[in-house]
Amino acid sequence: MQENRQTFLERTKPTQDEEMALENILAKFRPLGPYYVRFMPFLMFACFTNGFYCMNYVFAVGMVDYSCKYPECMNTTSMSATALNLTQDTCHKYQLRDDNGICSVNCSLSIVEDCEEWEYDDPTSFVAEFQLGCQDWKRALVGTVHSFGYMLGLLFLGPISDKIGRKKMIVFTGVMGGVMGLARSVTVSYWTYVAFELVEAFSGDTYSPNYMLGVEMVTKENRALFAPLMIASMSISGIIMAFVAWLVPYWRHFLRVIYTPALIFILYAFFLDESVRWLLIKGRKKEAKSILRKAAKISRVRIEETTLDKIECEKGDGSVNLISLLKMTFSSKTLFLRFLACACAWITATFNKYGLMINAVSLEGNKYVNYALTSFADLPASLLLIVILIRFKRKKPLIFSFLMTGFFCVAQSFVPRGYPIISTSLFFVGKFTAALSTGTVYLYTTELFPTYTRNTMHALCSSIGRFGAILAPQTTLLIRYWKGFPSLIIGGLSLTTALIVMMMPDTAEDVLPDTVQQAEALGARHMKEDRNVSESLL
Repeated sequence: MQENRQTFLERTKPTQDEEMALENILAKFRPLGPYYVRFMPFLMFACFTNGFYCMNYVFAVGMVDYSCKYPECMNTTSMSATALNLTQDTCHKYQLRDDNGICSVNCSLSIVEDCEEWEYDDPTSFVAEFQLGCQDWKRALVGTVHSFGYMLGLLFLGPISDKIGRKKMIVFTGVMGGVMGLARSVTVSYWTYVAFELVEAFSGDTYSPNYMLGVEMVTKENRALFAPLMIASMSISGIIMAFVAWLVPYWRHFLRVIYTPALIFILYAFFLDESVRWLLIKGRKKEAKSILRKAAKISRVRIEETTLDKIECEKGDGSVNLISLLKMTFSSKTLFLRFLACACAWITATFNKYGLMINAVSLEGNKYVNYALTSFADLPASLLLIVILIRFKRKKPLIFSFLMTGFFCVAQSFVPRGYPIISTSLFFVGKFTAALSTGTVYLYTTELFPTYTRNTMHALCSSIGRFGAILAPQTTLLIRYWKGFPSLIIGGLSLTTALIVMMMPDTAEDVLPDTVQQAEALGARHMKEDRNVSESLL
């Protein structure tokens, strides 16, 4: 195994000139120049629709108030209101029938029985249509199934993306997500709905390959610019989705409105460019050069053929399959420990994101406005992230954002009742800093692993991170014991993760690594400089 690894590394190790050739060419295209102005809307639209896919269940299967129904008393108008007022809770009712089976308010109220039918405040809601009264676990199961399916999808689709390319995977996941979403809008069975939810989450994640394509098509200096823009697209989609749900409250119509635009992904097969880095890894230099020529023509810049010829393909071996490549990656102790740290950061980031979003909907007030405001917190965070990542690199912003999320959430958990403004303010500031950590960890992970397993490792970390999304809905159950439990758990986990991230390298000044050796060397220069500075101070 060690011999195969060494042979592969020697075969794929580029020279310094070859390594910088692509970076130098991409540097000729201005970030806001003609080519990227045409290219980025494709990526931003994919992120926009992915925002619809991820959290629409909050509104589609939202909770509605209901009460026990007394069918034996419904024919007696004077009894209806009285009987309903006697309801002990939403799942049990008093027995109001006398010995003759006639509804009578004078019957003994000592006998309590389970409700068999319910009166719903919104008879057209998902809960009412599928008769989910007193079965809240079924409603919550939809969100859990989505997160579980998303996790499985990342494990399977990540490696496939590394094999077939970013473009094909974006088209497939975008169309599949739209088809499954529309299928859910016409289902007449609860379990069929759950099955479609699982399939959509498994096969409809456009974000991971889309994100890979974005960071692989720009220089290291511009990665900090484009990555937050894609995250901001998801923030905008969350705001729009909240108001769409408000304007189109019927869940079937709501799903059709937000999923129909996904069919646009069919056009991506004809107009979206493939990742140049991925093409070179696969030995498809001719196609890579063609895309770069097109980009140069659109951007009105001149690229000499001799410059294009300096780009070398990674001379991979078809006999080296994905499993072997992963073994090569994990055979490096440095990369294995880095993977564990990334997995921890992902779990915390997703737990914070979904935990805060779910609890925001439960806040007092209009749930649509609360959700929109919570999504809006991601927008300034994403824009601020551009400046932060350029000026302060990757590692320090990630540590800072986890620390601040921990501080604000722990503080919010101890705010006593009667101070809603203070509590809500701390909550939203915590969501703001959580958005900073989510955006940073997305970009950071893409820079820590070699190209031939980059999307696989990113998808693997992201899929493990979905455990945070799976656990997040359960935090609402802890409120019955103490209202501060959810925020306290989020805060404590964030503070712990900040300590773990301190052991990782910074990557901002490094070119995306293509081999294990390059990935192992990430941040080495900066650590050496830090040691020299420390020694000079002694």
